[in-house]
Amino acid sequence: MGQYQLAQLKRYDPEAIAQYYRFRPLLAVARAFKVVWLFAGFIFGLKWDDWRDREEENKLKRAVQLRQLLTDLGPTFIKVGQALSTRPDLVRKDFLDELVKLQDQLPAFEQEIALRTIETELGRSVEEIYSQISPQPVAAASLGQVYRARLHSGEEVAVKVQRPNLRPTITLDLYLMRWAASWLSPWLPLNLGHDLTMIVDEFGTKLFEEIDYLNEGRNAEKFATNFRNDPHVKIPLIYWRYTNTRVLTLEWINGFKLNDTASIQAAGLNTDELIEIGVTAGLQQLLEHGFFHADPHPGNLFAMPDGRMAYIDFGMMDQLDERTKETLVDAIVHLVNKDYDELAEDYVKLGFLTPDTDIRPIIPALEAVWGSAIGKNVGDFNFKTITDSYSELMYDYPFRVPSKFALIIRSLITQEGIALSLNPDFKIIEVAYPYVARRLLTGETPELRRRLLNLLFKNGKFQWQRLEDLLDIASADDSFDILPTAQLGLQYLLSEEGKYLRQQLVMALTEDDRLHTAEVQRIWNLVKDEIQPARLFDAAIGAIANLSRETAAILPTAVFSLIATPDRER
Repeated sequence: MGQYQLAQLKRYDPEAIAQYYRFRPLLAVARAFKVVWLFAGFIFGLKWDDWRDREEENKLKRAVQLRQLLTDLGPTFIKVGQALSTRPDLVRKDFLDELVKLQDQLPAFEQEIALRTIETELGRSVEEIYSQISPQPVAAASLGQVYRARLHSGEEVAVKVQRPNLRPTITLDLYLMRWAASWLSPWLPLNLGHDLTMIVDEFGTKLFEEIDYLNEGRNAEKFATNFRNDPHVKIPLIYWRYTNTRVLTLEWINGFKLNDTASIQAAGLNTDELIEIGVTAGLQQLLEHGFFHADPHPGNLFAMPDGRMAYIDFGMMDQLDERTKETLVDAIVHLVNKDYDELAEDYVKLGFLTPDTDIRPIIPALEAVWGSAIGKNVGDFNFKTITDSYSELMYDYPFRVPSKFALIIRSLITQEGIALSLNPDFKIIEVAYPYVARRLLTGETPELRRRLLNLLFKNGKFQWQRLEDLLDIASADDSFDILPTAQLGLQYLLSEEGKYLRQQLVMALTEDDRLHTAEVQRIWNLVKDEIQPARLFDAAIGAIANLSRETAAILPTAVFSLIATPDRER
Protein backbone atom coordinates (compact mmCIF):
# COMPACT_ATOMS: atom_id res chain seq x y z
CA MET A 1 0.00 0.00 0.00
CA GLY A 2 1.59 3.27 -1.14
CA GLN A 3 1.33 6.77 0.33
CA TYR A 4 -1.54 7.71 -1.98
CA GLN A 5 -3.56 4.64 -1.00
CA LEU A 6 -2.88 5.33 2.68
CA ALA A 7 -4.19 8.88 2.29
CA GLN A 8 -7.35 7.50 0.67
CA LEU A 9 -8.03 4.95 3.46
CA LYS A 10 -11.67 5.58 4.35
CA ARG A 11 -12.04 3.31 7.38
CA TYR A 12 -9.67 2.46 10.19
CA ASP A 13 -7.91 -0.79 9.28
CA PRO A 14 -5.12 -1.66 11.77
CA GLU A 15 -3.82 -4.54 9.64
CA ALA A 16 -3.52 -2.43 6.51
CA ILE A 17 -1.85 0.37 8.47
CA ALA A 18 0.58 -2.06 10.13
CA GLN A 19 1.42 -3.63 6.78
CA TYR A 20 2.26 -0.20 5.36
CA TYR A 21 4.59 0.84 8.21
CA ARG A 22 6.27 -2.57 8.59
CA PHE A 23 7.91 -1.89 5.26
CA ARG A 24 8.73 1.70 6.22
CA PRO A 25 10.38 1.28 9.64
CA LEU A 26 12.34 4.53 9.36
CA LEU A 27 9.10 6.54 9.37
CA ALA A 28 7.92 4.82 12.55
CA VAL A 29 11.32 5.07 14.27
CA ALA A 30 11.65 8.76 13.43
CA ARG A 31 8.17 9.53 14.77
CA ALA A 32 8.69 7.46 17.94
CA PHE A 33 12.00 9.19 18.55
CA LYS A 34 10.35 12.61 18.24
CA VAL A 35 7.57 11.69 20.71
CA VAL A 36 9.97 10.24 23.28
CA TRP A 37 12.47 13.10 22.88
CA LEU A 38 9.86 15.84 23.38
CA PHE A 39 8.26 14.21 26.43
CA ALA A 40 11.63 13.36 27.95
CA GLY A 41 12.68 17.00 27.60
CA PHE A 42 9.47 18.19 29.23
CA ILE A 43 9.76 15.76 32.16
CA PHE A 44 13.42 16.64 32.64
CA GLY A 45 12.45 20.33 32.76
CA LEU A 46 9.92 19.65 35.53
CA LYS A 47 12.49 17.66 37.51
CA TRP A 48 15.14 20.36 36.97
CA ASP A 49 12.77 22.99 38.37
CA ASP A 50 12.09 20.72 41.34
CA TRP A 51 15.80 20.16 42.04
CA ARG A 52 16.50 23.90 41.88
CA ASP A 53 13.34 24.80 43.84
CA ARG A 54 12.07 26.95 40.95
CA GLU A 55 8.71 25.25 40.30
CA GLU A 56 6.62 28.31 41.15
CA GLU A 57 8.84 30.63 39.11
CA ASN A 58 8.71 28.45 35.97
CA LYS A 59 5.19 27.02 36.18
CA LEU A 60 3.75 29.25 33.42
CA LYS A 61 6.73 28.51 31.21
CA ARG A 62 6.21 24.75 31.65
CA ALA A 63 2.47 25.06 30.93
CA VAL A 64 3.20 26.82 27.63
CA GLN A 65 5.85 24.20 26.89
CA LEU A 66 3.33 21.38 27.37
CA ARG A 67 0.78 23.03 25.07
CA GLN A 68 3.40 23.63 22.40
CA LEU A 69 4.66 20.05 22.77
CA LEU A 70 1.17 18.59 22.17
CA THR A 71 0.59 20.99 19.29
CA ASP A 72 3.88 19.98 17.67
CA LEU A 73 2.97 16.30 17.97
CA GLY A 74 -0.28 16.84 16.07
CA PRO A 75 -3.94 15.74 16.11
CA THR A 76 -3.68 12.56 18.23
CA PHE A 77 -1.84 14.26 21.08
CA ILE A 78 -3.94 17.39 20.80
CA LYS A 79 -6.98 15.18 21.47
CA VAL A 80 -5.32 13.99 24.70
CA GLY A 81 -4.70 17.60 25.71
CA GLN A 82 -8.32 18.51 24.97
CA ALA A 83 -9.53 15.75 27.30
CA LEU A 84 -7.19 16.94 30.07
CA SER A 85 -8.32 20.54 29.60
CA THR A 86 -11.77 19.66 30.98
CA ARG A 87 -10.49 18.28 34.29
CA PRO A 88 -9.81 21.14 36.73
CA ASP A 89 -9.80 18.57 39.53
CA LEU A 90 -6.95 16.61 37.89
CA VAL A 91 -4.82 19.27 36.18
CA ARG A 92 -3.33 22.24 38.01
CA LYS A 93 -4.64 25.62 36.95
CA ASP A 94 -1.53 26.92 35.14
CA PHE A 95 -1.50 23.84 32.87
CA LEU A 96 -5.28 23.99 32.50
CA ASP A 97 -5.27 27.57 31.21
CA GLU A 98 -2.89 26.57 28.43
CA LEU A 99 -4.51 23.24 27.55
CA VAL A 100 -7.86 24.98 27.06
CA LYS A 101 -6.28 26.76 24.07
CA LEU A 102 -6.00 23.39 22.32
CA GLN A 103 -9.76 23.36 21.78
CA ASP A 104 -9.89 26.02 19.10
CA GLN A 105 -6.78 28.22 19.39
CA LEU A 106 -4.35 26.06 17.42
CA PRO A 107 -2.16 27.34 14.58
CA ALA A 108 -4.13 27.62 11.34
CA PHE A 109 -2.92 26.17 8.07
CA GLU A 110 -2.49 28.27 4.96
CA GLN A 111 -5.54 30.15 3.65
CA GLU A 112 -4.70 29.20 0.08
CA ILE A 113 -4.81 25.48 0.93
CA ALA A 114 -8.14 25.90 2.75
CA LEU A 115 -9.81 27.73 -0.15
CA ARG A 116 -8.43 25.22 -2.65
CA THR A 117 -9.84 22.37 -0.53
CA ILE A 118 -13.30 24.00 -0.53
CA GLU A 119 -13.27 24.36 -4.30
CA THR A 120 -11.94 20.82 -4.90
CA GLU A 121 -14.45 19.19 -2.55
CA LEU A 122 -17.51 21.18 -3.67
CA GLY A 123 -16.62 21.51 -7.36
CA ARG A 124 -17.27 25.28 -7.51
CA SER A 125 -15.41 28.46 -6.79
CA VAL A 126 -15.64 29.97 -3.30
CA GLU A 127 -17.40 33.03 -4.77
CA GLU A 128 -20.11 30.84 -6.30
CA ILE A 129 -20.79 29.10 -3.00
CA TYR A 130 -20.59 31.93 -0.44
CA SER A 131 -21.50 35.61 -0.81
CA GLN A 132 -18.84 36.35 1.79
CA ILE A 133 -16.33 34.39 3.87
CA SER A 134 -14.05 35.55 6.67
CA PRO A 135 -10.52 36.40 5.45
CA GLN A 136 -9.05 34.27 8.27
CA PRO A 137 -10.39 31.26 10.17
CA VAL A 138 -12.34 32.14 13.32
CA ALA A 139 -11.12 28.94 15.02
CA ALA A 140 -8.52 26.28 14.35
CA ALA A 141 -8.89 22.84 15.94
CA SER A 142 -7.00 19.57 15.84
CA LEU A 143 -8.58 18.25 12.63
CA GLY A 144 -9.57 21.39 10.78
CA GLN A 145 -10.38 25.09 10.92
CA VAL A 146 -13.63 27.06 10.79
CA TYR A 147 -14.62 30.09 8.71
CA ARG A 148 -17.62 32.34 9.20
CA ALA A 149 -19.47 32.81 5.93
CA ARG A 150 -22.79 33.77 4.38
CA LEU A 151 -24.65 31.93 1.65
CA HIS A 152 -26.08 33.77 -1.35
CA SER A 153 -29.52 32.97 0.09
CA GLY A 154 -28.64 35.00 3.21
CA GLU A 155 -28.05 32.32 5.88
CA GLU A 156 -25.02 32.77 8.12
CA VAL A 157 -22.97 29.58 8.23
CA ALA A 158 -19.85 27.99 9.68
CA VAL A 159 -17.55 26.29 7.17
CA LYS A 160 -15.27 23.53 8.48
CA VAL A 161 -12.27 22.75 6.31
CA GLN A 162 -10.08 19.74 7.06
CA ARG A 163 -6.32 19.98 7.55
CA PRO A 164 -4.19 18.65 4.69
CA ASN A 165 -2.53 15.20 4.82
CA LEU A 166 -4.51 14.24 7.91
CA ARG A 167 -4.83 10.51 7.28
CA PRO A 168 -1.07 9.78 6.93
CA THR A 169 -0.36 11.70 10.16
CA ILE A 170 -3.10 9.96 12.13
CA THR A 171 -2.32 6.47 10.84
CA LEU A 172 1.33 6.72 11.91
CA ASP A 173 0.37 7.80 15.44
CA LEU A 174 -2.23 5.04 15.69
CA TYR A 175 0.29 2.46 14.50
CA LEU A 176 2.77 3.53 17.21
CA MET A 177 0.06 3.71 19.90
CA ARG A 178 -1.14 0.22 18.99
CA TRP A 179 2.38 -1.15 19.05
CA ALA A 180 3.03 0.50 22.45
CA ALA A 181 -0.28 -0.87 23.80
CA SER A 182 0.55 -4.44 22.79
CA TRP A 183 4.04 -4.13 24.28
CA LEU A 184 2.98 -2.47 27.54
CA SER A 185 -0.17 -4.44 28.39
CA PRO A 186 1.57 -7.54 29.86
CA TRP A 187 3.57 -5.28 32.20
CA LEU A 188 0.67 -3.22 33.52
CA PRO A 189 -0.86 -4.12 36.91
CA LEU A 190 -4.36 -2.98 36.00
CA ASN A 191 -5.47 -6.23 34.35
CA LEU A 192 -6.23 -4.39 31.13
CA GLY A 193 -4.54 -7.05 28.98
CA HIS A 194 -5.55 -7.02 25.34
CA ASP A 195 -8.10 -4.30 26.05
CA LEU A 196 -5.40 -1.65 25.68
CA THR A 197 -5.15 -2.58 22.02
CA MET A 198 -8.94 -2.66 21.75
CA ILE A 199 -9.14 0.86 23.19
CA VAL A 200 -6.62 2.10 20.61
CA ASP A 201 -8.65 0.41 17.86
CA GLU A 202 -11.85 2.02 19.12
CA PHE A 203 -10.13 5.40 19.22
CA GLY A 204 -8.80 4.82 15.70
CA THR A 205 -12.24 3.87 14.41
CA LYS A 206 -13.78 6.99 15.92
CA LEU A 207 -10.96 9.21 14.65
CA PHE A 208 -11.49 7.98 11.09
CA GLU A 209 -15.22 8.61 11.44
CA GLU A 210 -14.44 12.10 12.73
CA ILE A 211 -12.43 13.05 9.65
CA ASP A 212 -15.32 12.11 7.35
CA TYR A 213 -17.48 15.22 7.34
CA LEU A 214 -20.33 13.44 5.51
CA ASN A 215 -20.52 11.09 8.46
CA GLU A 216 -20.49 14.06 10.84
CA GLY A 217 -23.41 15.63 9.01
CA ARG A 218 -25.45 12.43 9.29
CA ASN A 219 -24.60 12.24 12.99
CA ALA A 220 -25.78 15.82 13.51
CA GLU A 221 -29.14 15.13 11.90
CA LYS A 222 -29.65 11.94 13.92
CA PHE A 223 -28.74 13.81 17.12
CA ALA A 224 -31.13 16.62 16.20
CA THR A 225 -33.95 14.11 15.66
CA ASN A 226 -33.39 12.67 19.14
CA PHE A 227 -33.64 16.14 20.74
CA ARG A 228 -36.32 17.55 18.43
CA ASN A 229 -38.76 18.00 21.34
CA ASP A 230 -36.24 19.42 23.79
CA PRO A 231 -36.47 23.23 23.94
CA HIS A 232 -33.18 23.48 25.85
CA VAL A 233 -30.85 21.82 23.32
CA LYS A 234 -29.84 23.32 19.96
CA ILE A 235 -28.25 21.43 17.06
CA PRO A 236 -27.19 23.37 13.95
CA LEU A 237 -28.68 22.65 10.54
CA ILE A 238 -26.48 20.96 7.92
CA TYR A 239 -26.35 22.46 4.40
CA TRP A 240 -25.80 19.29 2.37
CA ARG A 241 -25.44 21.13 -0.94
CA TYR A 242 -22.23 22.68 0.40
CA THR A 243 -20.85 19.65 2.25
CA ASN A 244 -18.48 16.85 1.26
CA THR A 245 -15.91 14.53 2.87
CA ARG A 246 -13.46 17.31 3.83
CA VAL A 247 -15.75 20.40 3.88
CA LEU A 248 -18.80 20.83 6.13
CA THR A 249 -21.20 23.78 5.97
CA LEU A 250 -23.55 24.16 8.91
CA GLU A 251 -25.68 26.78 10.66
CA TRP A 252 -23.69 29.43 12.52
CA ILE A 253 -24.23 29.35 16.30
CA ASN A 254 -23.99 32.56 18.32
CA GLY A 255 -22.97 31.82 21.87
CA PHE A 256 -20.23 31.38 24.45
CA LYS A 257 -18.02 28.38 25.09
CA LEU A 258 -19.09 26.65 28.29
CA ASN A 259 -15.77 27.39 29.99
CA ASP A 260 -16.10 31.13 29.26
CA THR A 261 -17.65 31.76 32.67
CA ALA A 262 -17.17 35.55 32.54
CA SER A 263 -19.11 35.95 29.27
CA ILE A 264 -21.84 33.56 30.41
CA GLN A 265 -22.36 35.50 33.62
CA ALA A 266 -22.14 38.86 31.80
CA ALA A 267 -24.96 37.66 29.54
CA GLY A 268 -27.09 37.00 32.63
CA LEU A 269 -27.23 33.25 32.10
CA ASN A 270 -27.69 30.87 35.01
CA THR A 271 -24.68 28.54 35.18
CA ASP A 272 -26.49 25.97 37.33
CA GLU A 273 -29.30 25.74 34.78
CA LEU A 274 -26.75 25.22 32.00
CA ILE A 275 -25.12 22.46 34.05
CA GLU A 276 -28.48 20.77 34.52
CA ILE A 277 -29.21 20.96 30.78
CA GLY A 278 -25.83 19.43 29.98
CA VAL A 279 -26.01 16.61 32.52
CA THR A 280 -29.63 15.74 31.68
CA ALA A 281 -28.88 15.75 27.94
CA GLY A 282 -25.90 13.48 28.59
CA LEU A 283 -28.04 11.02 30.57
CA GLN A 284 -30.73 11.07 27.88
CA GLN A 285 -28.10 10.19 25.30
CA LEU A 286 -26.98 7.15 27.30
CA LEU A 287 -30.21 5.85 28.84
CA GLU A 288 -32.88 6.89 26.31
CA HIS A 289 -31.48 7.46 22.84
CA GLY A 290 -28.38 5.27 23.08
CA PHE A 291 -26.63 7.66 20.65
CA PHE A 292 -24.12 9.77 22.54
CA HIS A 293 -21.60 12.54 21.98
CA ALA A 294 -18.17 11.08 22.83
CA ASP A 295 -16.20 14.35 22.70
CA PRO A 296 -18.13 16.99 24.68
CA HIS A 297 -15.22 19.34 25.47
CA PRO A 298 -15.98 23.07 25.97
CA GLY A 299 -14.98 23.91 22.39
CA ASN A 300 -17.90 21.76 21.20
CA LEU A 301 -20.54 23.08 23.63
CA PHE A 302 -21.94 26.60 23.63
CA ALA A 303 -24.26 28.55 25.90
CA MET A 304 -26.66 30.57 23.76
CA PRO A 305 -27.98 34.00 24.81
CA ASP A 306 -31.52 32.59 25.12
CA GLY A 307 -30.37 30.00 27.71
CA ARG A 308 -30.18 27.00 25.40
CA MET A 309 -27.10 24.81 25.10
CA ALA A 310 -25.77 24.06 21.61
CA TYR A 311 -23.68 21.12 20.42
CA ILE A 312 -21.56 21.99 17.39
CA ASP A 313 -19.31 19.00 16.66
CA PHE A 314 -20.61 15.52 15.82
CA GLY A 315 -17.53 13.75 14.51
CA MET A 316 -16.97 11.46 17.50
CA MET A 317 -20.25 9.71 18.35
CA ASP A 318 -21.20 6.18 19.40
CA GLN A 319 -24.29 4.00 19.63
CA LEU A 320 -25.48 1.78 22.49
CA ASP A 321 -27.75 -1.16 21.73
CA GLU A 322 -31.03 -1.67 23.58
CA ARG A 323 -29.62 -4.45 25.76
CA THR A 324 -26.77 -2.22 26.99
CA LYS A 325 -29.16 0.64 27.80
CA GLU A 326 -31.40 -1.73 29.76
CA THR A 327 -28.42 -3.19 31.62
CA LEU A 328 -27.25 0.31 32.58
CA VAL A 329 -30.66 1.04 34.09
CA ASP A 330 -30.54 -2.35 35.83
CA ALA A 331 -27.15 -1.47 37.29
CA ILE A 332 -28.56 1.82 38.66
CA VAL A 333 -31.51 -0.02 40.24
CA HIS A 334 -29.25 -2.69 41.75
CA LEU A 335 -26.93 0.01 43.05
CA VAL A 336 -29.76 1.89 44.76
CA ASN A 337 -31.06 -1.41 46.17
CA LYS A 338 -27.52 -2.32 47.27
CA ASP A 339 -27.88 -5.66 45.48
CA TYR A 340 -24.16 -6.07 44.90
CA ASP A 341 -24.40 -9.67 43.66
CA GLU A 342 -26.78 -8.50 40.91
CA LEU A 343 -24.52 -5.51 40.26
CA ALA A 344 -21.60 -7.89 39.69
CA GLU A 345 -23.72 -9.76 37.13
CA ASP A 346 -24.42 -6.42 35.41
CA TYR A 347 -20.67 -5.85 35.12
CA VAL A 348 -20.39 -9.19 33.34
CA LYS A 349 -23.22 -8.28 30.94
CA LEU A 350 -21.60 -4.90 30.22
CA GLY A 351 -18.21 -6.51 29.55
CA PHE A 352 -16.27 -5.18 32.54
CA LEU A 353 -15.83 -8.78 33.69
CA THR A 354 -15.51 -11.86 31.48
CA PRO A 355 -18.33 -14.46 31.65
CA ASP A 356 -15.99 -17.04 33.21
CA THR A 357 -15.04 -14.73 36.11
CA ASP A 358 -15.82 -15.98 39.60
CA ILE A 359 -17.76 -12.99 40.91
CA ARG A 360 -18.12 -14.24 44.49
CA PRO A 361 -14.91 -12.61 45.82
CA ILE A 362 -15.68 -9.45 43.82
CA ILE A 363 -19.05 -8.81 45.48
CA PRO A 364 -17.57 -7.66 48.83
CA ALA A 365 -15.14 -5.41 46.94
CA LEU A 366 -18.01 -3.77 45.04
CA GLU A 367 -19.87 -3.30 48.30
CA ALA A 368 -16.81 -1.62 49.80
CA VAL A 369 -16.44 0.80 46.85
CA TRP A 370 -20.09 1.67 46.23
CA GLY A 371 -21.21 1.35 49.84
CA SER A 372 -18.70 3.99 50.81
CA ALA A 373 -19.61 6.27 47.89
CA ILE A 374 -23.41 6.16 48.16
CA GLY A 375 -23.29 6.02 51.94
CA LYS A 376 -21.84 9.51 52.03
CA ASN A 377 -23.78 12.70 51.79
CA VAL A 378 -25.02 13.06 48.21
CA GLY A 379 -22.89 16.18 47.87
CA ASP A 380 -19.69 14.19 48.38
CA PHE A 381 -20.31 11.89 45.42
CA ASN A 382 -18.63 12.43 42.04
CA PHE A 383 -17.18 10.39 39.21
CA LYS A 384 -13.64 11.08 40.32
CA THR A 385 -14.40 9.37 43.65
CA ILE A 386 -15.54 6.26 41.82
CA THR A 387 -12.80 6.19 39.16
CA ASP A 388 -10.13 6.56 41.84
CA SER A 389 -11.67 3.68 43.79
CA TYR A 390 -11.85 1.49 40.70
CA SER A 391 -8.25 2.25 39.84
CA GLU A 392 -7.32 0.58 43.13
CA LEU A 393 -9.84 -2.23 42.65
CA MET A 394 -8.41 -3.16 39.23
CA TYR A 395 -5.09 -4.07 40.82
CA ASP A 396 -6.71 -6.98 42.65
CA TYR A 397 -9.57 -8.11 40.41
CA PRO A 398 -9.85 -8.84 36.67
CA PHE A 399 -11.82 -5.74 35.71
CA ARG A 400 -11.29 -4.41 32.22
CA VAL A 401 -12.64 -1.39 30.35
CA PRO A 402 -14.62 -2.33 27.22
CA SER A 403 -13.66 -0.12 24.30
CA LYS A 404 -17.15 1.37 24.01
CA PHE A 405 -17.21 2.23 27.71
CA ALA A 406 -13.84 3.95 27.46
CA LEU A 407 -15.67 6.59 25.38
CA ILE A 408 -18.63 6.71 27.77
CA ILE A 409 -16.40 7.16 30.81
CA ARG A 410 -14.44 9.86 29.01
CA SER A 411 -17.69 11.61 28.04
CA LEU A 412 -19.06 11.52 31.61
CA ILE A 413 -15.80 12.68 33.16
CA THR A 414 -15.49 15.47 30.58
CA GLN A 415 -19.02 16.70 31.28
CA GLU A 416 -18.34 16.66 35.00
CA GLY A 417 -15.16 18.63 34.34
CA ILE A 418 -17.08 21.27 32.36
CA ALA A 419 -19.62 21.52 35.15
CA LEU A 420 -16.83 21.98 37.70
CA SER A 421 -15.39 24.83 35.63
CA LEU A 422 -18.78 26.58 35.79
CA ASN A 423 -19.41 25.77 39.45
CA PRO A 424 -16.58 24.28 41.55
CA ASP A 425 -19.14 23.08 44.12
CA PHE A 426 -21.20 21.19 41.55
CA LYS A 427 -22.05 17.52 42.29
CA ILE A 428 -23.26 15.54 39.29
CA ILE A 429 -25.39 13.19 41.39
CA GLU A 430 -27.62 16.10 42.42
CA VAL A 431 -28.80 16.36 38.81
CA ALA A 432 -28.40 12.74 37.77
CA TYR A 433 -30.46 11.12 40.53
CA PRO A 434 -33.58 13.28 39.99
CA TYR A 435 -33.37 12.49 36.27
CA VAL A 436 -33.20 8.74 36.95
CA ALA A 437 -36.08 9.05 39.43
CA ARG A 438 -38.27 10.79 36.83
CA ARG A 439 -37.19 8.33 34.17
CA LEU A 440 -38.25 5.35 36.28
CA LEU A 441 -41.53 6.93 37.43
CA THR A 442 -42.55 7.91 33.90
CA GLY A 443 -41.36 4.67 32.30
CA GLU A 444 -43.23 4.31 29.02
CA THR A 445 -42.08 0.75 28.34
CA PRO A 446 -42.80 -2.52 30.20
CA GLU A 447 -39.03 -2.91 30.76
CA LEU A 448 -38.74 0.41 32.62
CA ARG A 449 -41.88 -0.31 34.65
CA ARG A 450 -40.40 -3.67 35.64
CA ARG A 451 -37.21 -1.92 36.77
CA LEU A 452 -39.25 0.50 38.86
CA LEU A 453 -40.91 -2.46 40.56
CA ASN A 454 -37.52 -4.04 41.19
CA LEU A 455 -36.52 -0.81 42.89
CA LEU A 456 -39.66 -0.64 45.04
CA PHE A 457 -39.66 -4.26 46.18
CA LYS A 458 -36.80 -5.85 48.04
CA ASN A 459 -36.82 -9.32 49.59
CA GLY A 460 -40.56 -9.48 48.96
CA LYS A 461 -41.26 -6.29 50.92
CA PHE A 462 -42.51 -2.99 49.57
CA GLN A 463 -40.04 -0.13 50.13
CA TRP A 464 -42.32 2.72 51.20
CA GLN A 465 -39.42 5.07 51.96
CA ARG A 466 -37.94 4.50 48.51
CA LEU A 467 -41.20 5.44 46.80
CA GLU A 468 -41.43 8.56 48.95
CA ASP A 469 -37.85 9.49 48.04
CA LEU A 470 -38.48 9.01 44.32
CA LEU A 471 -41.66 11.09 44.38
CA ASP A 472 -40.04 13.78 46.51
CA ILE A 473 -37.02 14.07 44.22
CA ALA A 474 -38.99 13.93 40.98
CA SER A 475 -41.65 16.42 42.09
CA ALA A 476 -38.96 18.99 42.87
CA ASP A 477 -38.87 19.55 39.10
CA ASP A 478 -41.70 21.90 38.10
CA SER A 479 -42.06 20.09 34.76
CA PHE A 480 -42.72 16.70 36.38
CA ASP A 481 -46.35 15.58 36.06
CA ILE A 482 -47.45 12.64 38.20
CA LEU A 483 -50.68 12.05 36.24
CA PRO A 484 -49.21 10.27 33.18
CA THR A 485 -47.29 8.05 35.59
CA ALA A 486 -50.44 7.33 37.59
CA GLN A 487 -52.33 6.50 34.39
CA LEU A 488 -49.62 4.11 33.19
CA GLY A 489 -49.46 2.57 36.65
CA LEU A 490 -53.21 2.01 36.76
CA GLN A 491 -53.20 0.44 33.32
CA TYR A 492 -50.42 -1.90 34.42
CA LEU A 493 -52.11 -2.67 37.72
CA LEU A 494 -55.36 -3.66 36.02
CA SER A 495 -53.70 -5.75 33.31
CA GLU A 496 -53.07 -9.48 33.35
CA GLU A 497 -49.35 -8.73 33.63
CA GLY A 498 -50.05 -6.77 36.81
CA LYS A 499 -51.71 -9.66 38.64
CA TYR A 500 -48.64 -10.35 40.76
CA LEU A 501 -48.27 -6.66 41.58
CA ARG A 502 -51.88 -6.45 42.77
CA GLN A 503 -51.19 -9.25 45.22
CA GLN A 504 -47.96 -7.62 46.33
CA LEU A 505 -49.64 -4.25 46.92
CA VAL A 506 -52.31 -5.84 49.08
CA MET A 507 -49.58 -7.56 51.06
CA ALA A 508 -47.65 -4.28 51.30
CA LEU A 509 -50.67 -2.43 52.67
CA THR A 510 -51.16 -5.02 55.39
CA GLU A 511 -47.70 -6.45 56.00
CA ASP A 512 -46.29 -6.82 59.50
CA ASP A 513 -49.88 -7.35 60.68
CA ARG A 514 -50.81 -3.70 60.38
CA LEU A 515 -52.42 -1.35 57.91
CA HIS A 516 -49.83 1.06 56.51
CA THR A 517 -52.13 4.08 56.59
CA ALA A 518 -49.38 6.46 57.76
CA GLU A 519 -47.16 5.58 54.75
CA VAL A 520 -50.06 5.99 52.33
CA GLN A 521 -50.88 9.37 53.92
CA ARG A 522 -47.29 10.61 53.49
CA ILE A 523 -47.27 9.59 49.82
CA TRP A 524 -50.66 11.25 49.30
CA ASN A 525 -49.31 14.46 50.82
CA LEU A 526 -46.50 14.43 48.26
CA VAL A 527 -48.80 14.17 45.23
CA LYS A 528 -52.15 15.65 46.30
CA ASP A 529 -51.35 19.15 45.00
CA GLU A 530 -50.67 17.68 41.55
CA ILE A 531 -53.74 15.44 41.43
CA GLN A 532 -56.94 17.48 41.26
CA PRO A 533 -60.09 15.30 41.33
CA ALA A 534 -61.06 16.13 37.74
CA ARG A 535 -57.61 15.28 36.36
CA LEU A 536 -57.48 12.10 38.46
CA PHE A 537 -60.88 11.00 37.10
CA ASP A 538 -59.78 11.73 33.51
CA ALA A 539 -56.57 9.75 34.03
CA ALA A 540 -58.50 6.78 35.43
CA ILE A 541 -60.98 6.84 32.53
CA GLY A 542 -58.07 7.09 30.08
CA ALA A 543 -56.32 4.13 31.65
CA ILE A 544 -59.46 1.98 31.57
CA ALA A 545 -60.27 3.06 27.98
CA ASN A 546 -56.87 1.85 26.81
CA LEU A 547 -57.34 -1.62 28.27
CA SER A 548 -57.84 -4.46 25.84
CA ARG A 549 -61.17 -6.34 25.74
CA GLU A 550 -59.52 -9.31 27.42
CA THR A 551 -58.10 -7.14 30.17
CA ALA A 552 -61.40 -5.36 30.70
CA ALA A 553 -63.01 -8.74 31.31
CA ILE A 554 -60.80 -9.28 34.38
CA LEU A 555 -61.33 -5.75 35.74
CA PRO A 556 -63.94 -6.74 38.39
CA THR A 557 -61.62 -9.45 39.67
CA ALA A 558 -58.72 -6.99 39.74
CA VAL A 559 -60.70 -4.43 41.71
CA PHE A 560 -61.90 -7.08 44.13
CA SER A 561 -58.34 -8.35 44.67
CA LEU A 562 -57.24 -4.81 45.52
CA ILE A 563 -59.81 -4.37 48.25
CA ALA A 564 -59.93 -7.90 49.57
CA THR A 565 -57.40 -8.56 52.30
CA PRO A 566 -56.02 -12.10 52.01
CA ASP A 567 -55.84 -14.43 54.94
CA ARG A 568 -52.58 -13.89 56.78
CA GLU A 569 -50.79 -16.06 59.29
CA ARG A 570 -51.06 -14.65 62.77
